[in-house]
Amino acid sequence: MTEAVGFTLTQLRYFVVAAEAGSMTAAAEQLLIAQSAVSTAVSNLERELGVQLFIRRKGKGLVATSDGERLLLQARDLLSHALDVASEARGGEGGLSGPVRLGCFVTLAPFVLPRLLAAAAERHPRLRVDVLEGEADELDRALRTGRIDFALTYDLGLGPGITRETIAALPAHALVAADHQLAGHGSVDLAELAHEPFVLLDLPHSRDYFWSLVTATGITPVVRHRSHNYEAVRSLVALGHGFSVLHQRPATDDTYSGERVAVLTLTNAHPPLDLVLARMDGVRQTARATAVMDLAQELLAPARSADLPSG
Repeated sequence: MTEAVGFTLTQLRYFVVAAEAGSMTAAAEQLLIAQSAVSTAVSNLERELGVQLFIRRKGKGLVATSDGERLLLQARDLLSHALDVASEARGGEGGLSGPVRLGCFVTLAPFVLPRLLAAAAERHPRLRVDVLEGEADELDRALRTGRIDFALTYDLGLGPGITRETIAALPAHALVAADHQLAGHGSVDLAELAHEPFVLLDLPHSRDYFWSLVTATGITPVVRHRSHNYEAVRSLVALGHGFSVLHQRPATDDTYSGERVAVLTLTNAHPPLDLVLARMDGVRQTARATAVMDLAQELLAPARSADLPSG
């Protein structure tokens, strides 16, 4: 005989929203219910489980306890799969529906998200794809805490326990101003740029990767400028402040500054950077998340590399 469970999915949902919102009041506003209803649901859940889920700080909101953090991961998973159960019970009428939580590496997002979201809306109109854009460390944390179902990212900064499925291997390229003496050459050995200043895309893990590509050739460039912003790097290069090494390549060589850059293929041997779908080991993927992952594979796989930003 199956033992009865004393808590409800509603209590779990209110707990998850409160944890994400950081306060009972903010959770109530999101849920469009009274604040007392959220507080009562969370208190009853704590009583049923025999644990304290939040530390309540007057005027400073909620902080999840260690028990609360563990439950948060499990509750997100349970609520997500409850939607699948309901859909299956209805015979899948109307197709997949409900939320999918997608993480995307911040500099990759402009190149892949618009097309992926448009395709998802067309093929699965009842899905709601919620996106978290972040750097490698933020995506790693989001996977481990269950804030996202999977991440579309580069294989940088992801720790153990995360499954990576490679979609494409993308080579790096050098970037110089359009009026640079090497701009029309089409390709370049990084040694030819050794005497020039370097403009570095200064994101965690990314900067180490790009720096290693350059220094592996025996060059130790002088970094003139650093920026977290991909377009700022391109504009600095276009205005003659130095060269850079990047991966993504927009459809145009124009920059925000109004000046143009030239993209040069690297003749140096260097490892490409893998574009991957990342998810936690041992975590069941919902049918909704799997559908969007399959769509990402379809749109971005090597067979369609001509449609990908090649750098």
